[in-house]
Amino acid sequence: MEVQVLTAFYENRLKDHHLLVPSVLQGLKALSMSQVLPEGLAVSILKALFQEVHVQSLMQIDRHSVYSIISNFMESREEELKGLGSDFTYGFIQAMDGEKDPRNLLLAFKLARDIVVKKFAMGPFVEEFFEVTSCYFPIDFSPPSSDPHGITQEELVLSLRAVLTATSQFAEFFLPLLIEKLDSDVQSAKLDSLQTLTSCCHSYGQKELMEYLPSLWSNIRREVFQTDSKKIESEALSALQALTSCLSRSVVEAGSEDILDSFLSTILQDCKHHLCEPDMKLVWPSTKLLQASASASHRAYHKVTYTVLPLLLEEYSKRTQSSQRRTILEMLHGFIKLQQKWLQDLEDENALAVQKESLCILVFSALTDCSVHLQLVGIKTLAALGMQQGLLSQNDVELAVSHLNRLILEEDDHQSCSAAIEASGSLSAIYPSAFITKMVPVLLKELQTDSMETEEKESLSQSKKLLNTQRSLRTLAVISTHLSILKETVPILLQHLREAHQGSSLDADNAIATCHSLHVIAEHCRESVESNWYFFETAVPCLFGLALQHAKQDSGSFSVFNEERVLSSMVPIISTTCAHLEPQLASQSVLHVVALFLNGDVSFLSENNIPHHFQPFKREDPEGHQSRLIVLLMAFICSLPRTFAVPEQEKLMSELVDLCCSCHHLFTYISAAKCFAGLINKFLAGEPLDTVLQSTLRRIEQGLAQNAGRVQIFTLLLWVTKALILRYHPLAEKLTNKLLELLADPELGPLASDGFFLLMTDSPDILSKATHANIRIMYRQRFFTENVPKLVQGFHLAQEDKKSNYLKALSHVLNSIPKQVLMTELPSLLSLLMEALHCPDQVVQLSTLRCLHPLLMDAPQVMSVHAETLVTKLLALTASPAMKIRIAALQCIHALTQLPNHVVIPYRARVIRALAKPLDDKKRLVRKEAVTARGEWFLLGAPGR
Repeated sequence: MEVQVLTAFYENRLKDHHLLVPSVLQGLKALSMSQVLPEGLAVSILKALFQEVHVQSLMQIDRHSVYSIISNFMESREEELKGLGSDFTYGFIQAMDGEKDPRNLLLAFKLARDIVVKKFAMGPFVEEFFEVTSCYFPIDFSPPSSDPHGITQEELVLSLRAVLTATSQFAEFFLPLLIEKLDSDVQSAKLDSLQTLTSCCHSYGQKELMEYLPSLWSNIRREVFQTDSKKIESEALSALQALTSCLSRSVVEAGSEDILDSFLSTILQDCKHHLCEPDMKLVWPSTKLLQASASASHRAYHKVTYTVLPLLLEEYSKRTQSSQRRTILEMLHGFIKLQQKWLQDLEDENALAVQKESLCILVFSALTDCSVHLQLVGIKTLAALGMQQGLLSQNDVELAVSHLNRLILEEDDHQSCSAAIEASGSLSAIYPSAFITKMVPVLLKELQTDSMETEEKESLSQSKKLLNTQRSLRTLAVISTHLSILKETVPILLQHLREAHQGSSLDADNAIATCHSLHVIAEHCRESVESNWYFFETAVPCLFGLALQHAKQDSGSFSVFNEERVLSSMVPIISTTCAHLEPQLASQSVLHVVALFLNGDVSFLSENNIPHHFQPFKREDPEGHQSRLIVLLMAFICSLPRTFAVPEQEKLMSELVDLCCSCHHLFTYISAAKCFAGLINKFLAGEPLDTVLQSTLRRIEQGLAQNAGRVQIFTLLLWVTKALILRYHPLAEKLTNKLLELLADPELGPLASDGFFLLMTDSPDILSKATHANIRIMYRQRFFTENVPKLVQGFHLAQEDKKSNYLKALSHVLNSIPKQVLMTELPSLLSLLMEALHCPDQVVQLSTLRCLHPLLMDAPQVMSVHAETLVTKLLALTASPAMKIRIAALQCIHALTQLPNHVVIPYRARVIRALAKPLDDKKRLVRKEAVTARGEWFLLGAPGR
């Protein structure tokens, strides 16, 4: 009862003096949000609003209140409002008519769309409803730079478009307007019109579009033929595709005209004759129009290709110039690719089947042409044909593989070879048997150079053999897309590695290339459990076995597996496949690997002649051949998911710490430290972890206090700190403080400053998301907040010769955090960055320059205070001996032009004179940056800039 009285009171007050209206609207707005409003009051309130209030005479905030009241009632009292019939629509039209404020328009456009979509009655007011919204089309709105509301032109455009394209009832009014706007000289209006036309085609039908098709086609064709804007061309093609798709959805009745067929016939008539002129300007615009039409539907594709394919095949046979043939083949390639879009959903016969023989002959001829560019297009087209399942016969596929073999192994051009390898990878997934029988044996023969006759060896140059070996290894990896192919290629690659034991010509570079191919295969196998299982069981034991075979050899003998870079190339193979192991296989394998390294149990390895006294943690290995295999343990055990428990983990970690502290081989103690860090990062929180960490911390403190072995201890400290920072462990702060103290250490200070780079960057082989590391979000920002003040304080307290260490550490931290975080701390850090520019260390200089560049672009007002220092030091750095520093300095000088004119114009003449020297720099990239920067300084103060 009280609500009814209150409502009546407010309605009556609307008739009073206009000064009361704003307050009344606030009351009605509150009532409109009530959930207990009796039935009928919503209608009563809106009737009163529509009759008593002239909305557009109100202030902006009051008009917004009116729209809010309508919106609230439409959400909660929809059925009641629909009872008003077209009176509600007419009332809304009166309320919105003449609205100009973008804040209100956003809400008004939303209401207008809801009225249409929720099917409120428009009655005889359809045209009026359209007129009250379409008067804003196209939107021309540029928000002021200080706009606190954040309303963008795009928001308004999309809101209005949603109204105009919401119903086909607007078609007879909107399409003529759209055609008129397509003739506009304003690019944004033209762009908006094309995008809106595309949206219209999703809600309008053939009946609404039919009358306007000639005009629409004429405008679209003109834009594609004549425009210089790629964006407008793209939108015009999208509009044509949407238009054709809309016509394709219509059902053709018996005896009636097929509008789609007529429309496509018009397009073909206007475009197909240009396809016969491959050297002329309009050939590609015409092709794009035809391809856009063909891509709209299966029916459209059949209609277009039925006419276009024979025409292009005939033109190809007439032409003799490679450039003309390449253009025609490029066009064919585009049409062939479109067919794949429809084969997935339809069982109809492939539209290319009729021309299959001619297409194959044409493509194979292009593959044997002397023109590299024609070959490249031919390879692309062959791949597109091959992707059409069921199109090529077995003989066609085998012939295609033979051509690919020739291009890969005999073609001198690198581009053709790479394209052929890429095409082989695409086709092997569809035709695995053809590649197993026709390509794999050819590649295997190429790798088996030792079995060749002497005459053949002499006829092949050493460089050619090396090149073909690399190509074969790469191809074997790329075509391993199917389990059946994997079972052929992986043993071949592993055997190629084994030949290193037999004294063959396989050198370290070749071994690394083979490992790289195995890594590519491991990446392929991630997506298939079965393939990953096979690859793991075949490759990983073999890699461990090959490494162990040479871990206990005589010091006088040599193997490529003694080289650290070869062992490092095995790491990503093991890491990638172990990261995606099935739980059962992972649980079994981790037992074997831990037993191998702790107990020397080699029983699970497949290789022969493996030493049974493998003891990588013992100090009886002066050459370090066994201990350096810790890198393989790291690759395996640190890539497993965190859910797996590592057997004898504490013993293993103790051995790793001992090895790291006692070993003098750089590669070994770094690998041991990384492995220990990987385990610490995934160790479950609790007392066992705390015990291990406290024990390790004591070892670190004792080791740093000694004179010998401090670098090894520091390496362990650095990696453990990174592992704990990533997981937000409480001890991370204590270890980080230890690193900060070491910045002042005479011996370890430079290493400690470089260590901050490691702390803040991702490691490729350990402590990464790919290896399931325990990484908390925004750990870099947290590290920045906690430690940058300490770095600043340490810099001010440090001795002069140690300040560079603090600057280098600070620059590494600043370069690794998001720009938004850095901007908040800029005032307190700016003086230190200026100081860093005077540091002689080139790493500090480069890092500081990279940090300053975005600041100059985004915070010119703050940077203006240091303009004198910046100009002086940046000009000096343009003469640095390091090319990267010269380039970075020139980029910063370019960015200085973003500072206010009154700040930089006094330096204009000085900078222009100084930049004359870099214009003659011996490096092209430096000269390029100098030209760009000097040009911007010349334009400083110019009118209109």
